[in-house]
Amino acid sequence: MSMATRAQRILTFGSVAVTLALAGCTGDDGDANRGGTYTTAMLQAGLLQPGDVGSTWKRPEQTPPPSTIMQLCPGTAARPPIPGSPTVVTGLLADEGDKGAQAFEQLGLLYQDAAAMEKAFTALQDTMEACPPTASRSAGPAKESSEAGYTESTTIDPLVAGGWKGFVAQRHKIYEPTYPGSADVAVAVVGQGNAIILTSYAVYWVGAHSTGPEFSTDWNRITGTVLSRVDAKRAK
Repeated sequence: MSMATRAQRILTFGSVAVTLALAGCTGDDGDANRGGTYTTAMLQAGLLQPGDVGSTWKRPEQTPPPSTIMQLCPGTAARPPIPGSPTVVTGLLADEGDKGAQAFEQLGLLYQDAAAMEKAFTALQDTMEACPPTASRSAGPAKESSEAGYTESTTIDPLVAGGWKGFVAQRHKIYEPTYPGSADVAVAVVGQGNAIILTSYAVYWVGAHSTGPEFSTDWNRITGTVLSRVDAKRAK
């Protein structure tokens, strides 16, 4: 699937694409300057360190299962496997407090060529398209490790950031009144050349809380920073 065909398919999810402004970029330079070859060093340059995000952020002790990407679907869906056979660059950060927590996961997938990247991207998009728009569950057994019951909804929008094109799935979760709280997650998936970059920014609130514009601002900023760093490394 070509970059143009993929963009047309993505645009069926919504009428307006989410556009990220990348630091150091003046805008879309056209298809002639898109694509190209990325390297492991370029993707590693995009990995954020705890200090890049904030003084309270740390690397968590527990890490996700290897060879998987972040959860794309709402509810208890499993983490999908990494498509194809790319070189993988990964990073995970967390900020935990008494009133809530934040987490940021990023994956860089480096493929042999653009054709392999497009095939892998199509597999990710197929997985996302098969996701139900909503999910809910009842509270589990009364154990500290059990999650409270909740209802979760998902919206999907096309995403454009410089030459990167893909989609962003945003999930909003409301917990049952017995354990009031909410969670917002934005999973961005974009591809260009022979690389795919995925980011997941999640915020968990304890108690009553309404999602405000700051969540959208934060995931836009943090994902845009990752892509800007990758492109800056490639420009050197």
